[in-house]
Amino acid sequence: MALEDYKGVFIFAQQVDNKISPIALELLGKANDLAKDLDDKTVTAVLIGSGVKDLADELAAYGADRVIVVDDPELKDYRTEPYAHALASVVKEFKPEILLVGATAIGRDLGPRVSARVHTGLTADCTQLEIGDFPLIAVPGQEQKHKQLLMTRPAFGGNTIATIACPDYRPQMATVRPGVMQKLTPDTSRKAEVVEYNPGFVPDSCYTEIVKIVKEVSSVADIQAAKILVSGGRGVGSAENFKLLDDLAEVLHGTVSCSRAVVDAGWKPKDLQVGQTGKTVRPHVYFAIGISGAIQHVAGMEESDIIIAINKDENAPIFDVADYGIVGDLNKVVPILTEKLKAAIAAKAGA
Repeated sequence: MALEDYKGVFIFAQQVDNKISPIALELLGKANDLAKDLDDKTVTAVLIGSGVKDLADELAAYGADRVIVVDDPELKDYRTEPYAHALASVVKEFKPEILLVGATAIGRDLGPRVSARVHTGLTADCTQLEIGDFPLIAVPGQEQKHKQLLMTRPAFGGNTIATIACPDYRPQMATVRPGVMQKLTPDTSRKAEVVEYNPGFVPDSCYTEIVKIVKEVSSVADIQAAKILVSGGRGVGSAENFKLLDDLAEVLHGTVSCSRAVVDAGWKPKDLQVGQTGKTVRPHVYFAIGISGAIQHVAGMEESDIIIAINKDENAPIFDVADYGIVGDLNKVVPILTEKLKAAIAAKAGA
């Protein structure tokens, strides 16, 4: 494998029902950041589907310099075999140095299959990406390679952080957790080079047939879209005691979320979990109530605009990242805070 033949940062631009998924725009933001430190600064989005060419302008607005469109009726709905064939063929033809895929249900299915077909490694569920040297610290007698993709992800159930590189194979591939990376501010004046490419699709025994698509209707709020999150930890004490957080969230028109300990205890569903093994969030305001502030949780919410911590332990690590902290019993503090906010909002509405 001639590593020097592989150039540029590529992202898989996931679309569902001919709508670009938010993770694709997040990946474009990160791809532009990574490209600044590489010799080839071109950012390419790979758009796969049927009748999707018109989506190229949106990808350009969010940072794509080039959009490779693989358009075929066999790609109308996501199926493993044709999509893996499409993306692997793009890799073999265009030779990206880096390929990023969203760690969605689709991406987690697609990424490993593509990496196997093109004989490279894949680091899954990354929470941080940067360009740097590998090994991180020079080792006598071992070549330290520069401008490598350093991929950071939780390991051992989220109890430690691992930084992984793929120095000897290309592309360097990673799946990236949704909500971790920042989108660029869209610029509709940006235009991208559009390249149409079709490797040919011949259905075989591995092509599944989609008989029916049933859209899931979820009753659980999307915490990644929330502007205000009221998050509770083990310190809340019980599932019933989350009523205090529900009341506060209702006053603020916010959403309740939780830590891993709460999910493990069976008090809340995993869809509401914030942290390395849950979801990464960036609300305007994040209340951390009864949460100690373990590194695994902090990694999922530290980019919030304002963090307000309530904990009876004044030495809790959560206060190290909080903008505002209240040391006290949440059973006393939260009801008072809720009433004060309710009164202030009512007064403002009546003014």
